Amino acid sequence: MYKTSSKWLFIFLDYCTAAVAWALFFYFRKIYVEHTDFVTNTTFWIGIVLIPFFWIMLYAFIGTYQDIIRLHRFKILSQTFASTGFGTLILFFILLLDDDVYSYQVYYKSILALFSIHFTCTILPRYVLITYFVRLVQNRIVGFKTLLIGGSEKAVHIFDELNSLPKSMGNEFVGFVNLNGIDRQLEEKLPYFGHVNEVENVIKSQQIEEVIIALDRSEHEKLKGIISLLSGYPVRIKLIPDMYDILAGSVKMNNIFGALLLEVNADFMPYWQLSTKRLLDVILSIIAIVLLIPLYLFLMIAVKTSSKGPIFFLQERIGKNGKPFKIIKFRTMHVDSEKSGPQLSSENDPRITPIGKVMRKLRLDEFPQFINVIKGDMSLVGPRPERQYYIDKIIKEEPQFSQLTRVRPGITSWGQVKFGYAENVQEMIQRMKFDLLYLKNMSLALDFKILLYTILIILRAKGK
Repeated sequence: MYKTSSKWLFIFLDYCTAAVAWALFFYFRKIYVEHTDFVTNTTFWIGIVLIPFFWIMLYAFIGTYQDIIRLHRFKILSQTFASTGFGTLILFFILLLDDDVYSYQVYYKSILALFSIHFTCTILPRYVLITYFVRLVQNRIVGFKTLLIGGSEKAVHIFDELNSLPKSMGNEFVGFVNLNGIDRQLEEKLPYFGHVNEVENVIKSQQIEEVIIALDRSEHEKLKGIISLLSGYPVRIKLIPDMYDILAGSVKMNNIFGALLLEVNADFMPYWQLSTKRLLDVILSIIAIVLLIPLYLFLMIAVKTSSKGPIFFLQERIGKNGKPFKIIKFRTMHVDSEKSGPQLSSENDPRITPIGKVMRKLRLDEFPQFINVIKGDMSLVGPRPERQYYIDKIIKEEPQFSQLTRVRPGITSWGQVKFGYAENVQEMIQRMKFDLLYLKNMSLALDFKILLYTILIILRAKGK
């Protein structure tokens, strides 16, 4: 509740400071640029009301309002500087460039004035508010619900170290789970929630925000299993780094007074890239649906006349953070093709209709998924979504598969481009390696490359 109210307070202050900044800039233009008297008019009041909304949307787009309580002063300073510069250029080209001026120097003065006024008005209350939030966290008044995994002496050490820091890192410990049910040295200090297999229920019931794994890095198999288990949940995962991590540069700190912890599930992309990715997903999907209407009509007729059954095929798949959704595809198989249970298709699968074989070769059966993208279930590019039945099978052999559910699944993916359709669990695991590699290298540029290769596969009819 407190964190939500803090967010809205932050937004309210941003709106007010943006309105004040625009009023001061309007005054500056009238007095020092146009050399006229300052008189409020309709344009002035419209700007006072609407311009702040532009700034609020810009700040939201770059992720300023994500997790306000975790912001620190240097980050908000650099973020405000960058967003003010970007927003100033946008307003200049939209509102100021067509002004009648006696010299181009006026443009430079206007840009500099708008940037200086807006930055100054915005950063001062922001800095005060973030300083207040930082003090609340450091003084242990506000924190993030934290679960410890491990009950041995190492867990006791990290618990005592974090609690003894003069300035808190924000960890509000609610309890611990362990791996063997024996190491429970922490029980005198924290509630015991059972075995690590119960961590899913603990995260949900206790509303856990952070998990600290207090195990030796030498226990790689255990660590891999735990991290994979936690990857499907919106929690921050931290563990104790070893000397190799430090020398390799894997440990990144922004709090010089904090304990030495390695965050292993940091964001795959900067927030502004994620926002841009989502915006492009929606825009390109709408364009695709409109342009492909004739093809949709042709395929609907072809599917309907080729075999008995519905035109579209709906199937439950697992999306971001393990949330199930109904994927939409053109039907390429005969009805009741899975009456004996879930089955993966093969190249010469008798269940596939004649038109279905052509559609799969050209990937045309996937085209209705643009609707899933607009709904927010999927992205244009991302790991292909799977059924829970096969996810459970894959995780038994490769637990890290659950990491793929940390992002929106895609119509196409690196694994789909490099490998194609999988005919069995082992092939799904092979394809997974490409998708995991995609997660580690996510960027808008990589998405465009994957889309380009997907288009080439469709044009060459080389879909597997």
